[in-house]
Amino acid sequence: MTKVCPEMQEKKVCEAVVVVEAISADVSFASNQFPSYKLGPDDQIVDEPKENEKHPSVKDVVDKETGDLSDQHKRLSVRDLACKFDKNLAAAAKLVDEAKLSEVTSLEGHVMLKKLRDALESMRGRMDGRNKEAVEKAISMVEALAVKLTQHEGVFIQEKTEVKKLASFLKQASEDAKKLVNQERSFACAEIDSARTLVMRLGGAFEEQELCSKASRAQEPNVEKLVEEVQEARRIKRMHQPTKVMGMQHELHDLKSQIQEKSAYSIKLQREIAIIKRAEGSKSCPYVLDGAQTLGSCLKIHASSDSNASDISKCSFQWYRAASESSRREAISGANQSVYAPEPYDVGRVIQADILCNGQKFTVTTEGPINTASGLQSRVESLMRKSNSEFTVMVVISQMNGQDHVSRSHVFTVGKARVKLSRGWITKAREIYSNSMQLCGVRGNANAPAKALFWQPRKGLSFLLTFESEQERNAAIVLSRKYAYDCNVTLVGPDD
Repeated sequence: MTKVCPEMQEKKVCEAVVVVEAISADVSFASNQFPSYKLGPDDQIVDEPKENEKHPSVKDVVDKETGDLSDQHKRLSVRDLACKFDKNLAAAAKLVDEAKLSEVTSLEGHVMLKKLRDALESMRGRMDGRNKEAVEKAISMVEALAVKLTQHEGVFIQEKTEVKKLASFLKQASEDAKKLVNQERSFACAEIDSARTLVMRLGGAFEEQELCSKASRAQEPNVEKLVEEVQEARRIKRMHQPTKVMGMQHELHDLKSQIQEKSAYSIKLQREIAIIKRAEGSKSCPYVLDGAQTLGSCLKIHASSDSNASDISKCSFQWYRAASESSRREAISGANQSVYAPEPYDVGRVIQADILCNGQKFTVTTEGPINTASGLQSRVESLMRKSNSEFTVMVVISQMNGQDHVSRSHVFTVGKARVKLSRGWITKAREIYSNSMQLCGVRGNANAPAKALFWQPRKGLSFLLTFESEQERNAAIVLSRKYAYDCNVTLVGPDD
């Protein structure tokens, strides 16, 4: 049995303390003393030390910086944003370097803790009594430190991954910001070059204008002198030839008077010839044509009272328009009833109608050309002077696609680019001016032919519209044809 003297025991304890101090000299602890850990079953730490609030973790710093960037990116310029991304990229690189150093330090800490535990284990075998309990307590504390270090390594690995992701994101964002800066710089350079070119061009124009103004000012005395010379020459010419000029003026006046008298006499002779022809034709024609020869009226054919003409319902009709009674006439397609209402296209033309009954053909003619309606021209001019380019009027749909149609009042709108028929928010038809569109006065059966209008917006869709007055109907026709002509489209009737 070996006897241990007190001096030997104190010497061993001192050596152990020296070893611990030598090992702990290479380790950087947060404080100068061990934290108060309590170990539970399976060496689990029950009470963990409170973290130092004065030093936030790397994750908190990164989260705070990212939040600040997201708050400021809306009010930063492109250049400031690029500089900010560069600074953050440098900070992220620094964090990555610090993480690498921390990883090395953590590895060294594991090594040191292992060495310390081995040294304490070797000491525990040589200690007894109270010193042995102190060594065992130190061993438990070292094991707790190892467990805590392992837990911190897990958190550190996660933070390291997030730092790497943030560094890659900031690097990409920095590259994008640099691209935006270069793009904006190129745009700014292009605008500066264009502005410089424009300034140079304006400067040249101003210089040229100034030179022209100087030249004009220099020539003003010469121009004034030439004007005075021309006026003087005219005055001298009038003084030397006054009789010749006055004679020519009187001769022109006499010629104008003679032309007016001859034209009036010619018109009178034409009317007398037309009356004679009509009187001769009326003796042999059992039908007569009634109605005012003006726009807005309605021409009707009926049998004369002193003739034994056949029933007019058994006859067929065809209406024509011509520049005069003797000129070539043009058939009005669809006008094959005993009634016809002239439209604006018939103004200034003679209207004729052929009547075929029992194999015999008769012709009736208006006494003269169709005259325009009073007030129609001023109405159309007032509509075209309005700032609003649309003419709106209330109409009733009498027929739709050739079938009788009973409806309420609709709105017929004539615009500069299109024609629309609607009722409230429901649109019956809305079409732009095209070659497939047709618009003319009614030529078939209608209750009020002088107020009716035929409109085909497109193929397969047609309307027979009745207006409130003859003037509104004629104004709609004139205005729509004017707007269509401006769009290089001619609005006519079927087969015209």
